[in-house]
Amino acid sequence: MSGRQKDRPWLMRTYAGHSTAEASNELYRRNLAKGQTGLSVAFDLPTQTGYDPDHILARGEVGRVGVPVSHLGDMRRLFQDIPLEQMNTSMTINATAMWLLALYQVVAEEQGADITRLQGTTQNDIVKEYLSRGTHVFPPGPSLRLTTDMITYTVRRIPKWNPINICSYHLQEAGATPVQEIAYAMSTAIAVLDAVRDSGQVPEEKFGDVVARISFFVNAGVRFIEEMCKMRAFGRIWDRITGDRYGITDPKQRRFRYGVQVNSLGLTEAQPENNVQRIVLEMLAVTLSKDARARAVQLPAWNEALGLPRPWDQQWSLRIQQVLAHESDLLEYEDIFAGSHVIEAKVDELVADSLAEIDRIQEMGGAMAAVESGYLKSELVSSHAARRARIEGGEEKIVGVNIHDTTEPNPLTADLDGAIMTVDPANEAGVVAALHRWRDDRDEARAGDALATLKKAAAGTGNLMEATLECARAGVTTGEWSWALRDVFGEFRAPTGVSSAPVAVTAEAGTPLALVREKVARTAADLGAGRLRLLVGKPGLDGHSNGAEQIAVRARDAGFEVVYQGIRLTPEQIVSAALAEDVHCVGLSILSGSHAELVPDVLTRLREAGAADIPVIAGGIIPPADAAALVGAGVAAVFTPKDFGITEIIGRIVDEIRKANKLDPLEVPA
Repeated sequence: MSGRQKDRPWLMRTYAGHSTAEASNELYRRNLAKGQTGLSVAFDLPTQTGYDPDHILARGEVGRVGVPVSHLGDMRRLFQDIPLEQMNTSMTINATAMWLLALYQVVAEEQGADITRLQGTTQNDIVKEYLSRGTHVFPPGPSLRLTTDMITYTVRRIPKWNPINICSYHLQEAGATPVQEIAYAMSTAIAVLDAVRDSGQVPEEKFGDVVARISFFVNAGVRFIEEMCKMRAFGRIWDRITGDRYGITDPKQRRFRYGVQVNSLGLTEAQPENNVQRIVLEMLAVTLSKDARARAVQLPAWNEALGLPRPWDQQWSLRIQQVLAHESDLLEYEDIFAGSHVIEAKVDELVADSLAEIDRIQEMGGAMAAVESGYLKSELVSSHAARRARIEGGEEKIVGVNIHDTTEPNPLTADLDGAIMTVDPANEAGVVAALHRWRDDRDEARAGDALATLKKAAAGTGNLMEATLECARAGVTTGEWSWALRDVFGEFRAPTGVSSAPVAVTAEAGTPLALVREKVARTAADLGAGRLRLLVGKPGLDGHSNGAEQIAVRARDAGFEVVYQGIRLTPEQIVSAALAEDVHCVGLSILSGSHAELVPDVLTRLREAGAADIPVIAGGIIPPADAAALVGAGVAAVFTPKDFGITEIIGRIVDEIRKANKLDPLEVPA
């Protein structure tokens, strides 16, 4: 043992939550007992998008990808026997962040906590929701107001809380290059800080306190050197922006504070055991360098590309962090990369290119204007398409997927349907029944008055946090709070970026795409149609649209006329669009686990409309047993992450169209 003093480890978290508040509370207490040092709450999609569990769009989504929190009673049960004054809690919540923070504060008050001592983070980054994750509700202007009100409130009342966690994590998953990830996150930070400054709610001399509470949530991919340099570049640019643009002189207030989840995008369904070494390498990029070390780390589990991880899988990821922090000598040394000419050159390159892109966005009017114009989304879709093309072409190698794909039988996945955790389908009915009991038992007059006050405040210019706190105390539900604000602010459907995305894969003679284009053209001619028409649909609340967008872009480039209306549609809306556009195929993309309820509903509605001959295909994170059930219900084909060849998928879609229309197979390889 050396006599060197060890630095304190980063916060160790596990992103978790499922089924019910009670089940999630039990999971949190178990994880804390295993040595986890902070909580990271995953909310289900209805909670994230402002719907109660009994709303039509919530069907199949309740408790799937996180915990349902519909009202104060749920939040009480979620943190029962967990002293919030002593906890550091991260809540991945954006459009409804103000509502969840209000519920959290009220529960803390009920526990007797001093709210000035509460520590944690609300993600609260709506820009990346418009671009990549899809849980946005309100238009950019009102969304920025909610963020501003939260920041100014917490700086005054909960000074240790991070009211926003500007999140570049999901930008990388949507295709962002390191330069785009830095530039878009920093542009979001500028938009937020400008809005807070211009609101007049914070005295000029206190603005440093606002800057000091801005935190970031960053992705770390498998390209170790580039990712570690990206973190250093982030810190340098943040120091420059806070000093030059906002005049912050205190180095502590200018510090770049970030948490990280390493990259889930790079996890593979094929040979999933390889994900363990990917996770370790990605974690090293944000821990080895002391000068760019994350303040909090959460790791995905090895089997996340297969489905919902079990508690044991999450424990494995936690133990990876603990071994590095406690068994190695990492925390005993100063920055081991200081002075490296290789690292410095790469950081300088990232800083220069990122600043140039930030300037370009500012010339457009800033991040919000670049969202509304569709520029940011289009750039991400294009970058993602280029990456997928590199993978399909073998230029970007992924072990077990497009290289070294032979494997021994895997004991971890011998029982593939048992290698993940599943949510009991009966869970949703229980949550809905509990919600109805809550409404029946509350003081209805007080809840109505609180909602009326909230709407009046929203129609004015005052801070909305106090009205939101009264809604929480009055027993208002998540959906009611959101609908009150929808009535005033309206809703927002973000640009899809599909129509403006450039061609990523060429179609020269003899290429796979050229062969598929030939199949598309010949099939359209055989059917007497000008062009084949494909509807790409996102039923339910799953906003992760990256895969759907890539299918839409490649189908367009293969000669299809593509109907893609974006996210958050009901099965009824999808079928109506399919009939109105007279499509030849319906493709449904779902990653949240609600495929078992929503895909059969689409099939049933097509049959009832007399359109049973339109083939339906499904794609997403779909376990084998569920895939077999969907095929048994009438789905023509099921695609999962192992099917990485998009051009091949488009060729398969053409085959299903021919089969459904009783046309002979085409002997055109694709």
